[in-house]
Amino acid sequence: MILHVKEVKYLHDYVIWVRFNDDIEGEVDLENELEGEVFGPLRDKIKFKSFKVDPILETIVWKNGADLAPEFLHENLRILA
Repeated sequence: MILHVKEVKYLHDYVIWVRFNDDIEGEVDLENELEGEVFGPLRDKIKFKSFKVDPILETIVWKNGADLAPEFLHENLRILA
């Protein structure tokens, strides 16, 4: 199955809630991923919170061009009981 992000919400700090097209949902903490030229600026929480689900890429994207593969998000998901 090809994974697609269907919905995403900001929770706190650098933690987001994500729901995928396979109906799996949970939290992903991205704090340790925010390094380098593209992701480093997202340490600014105002910029971090500006994400959206791109309807073409079907994953989370930011205004500065940063995006994360749905597979990466799925692999790092913490499923809530």
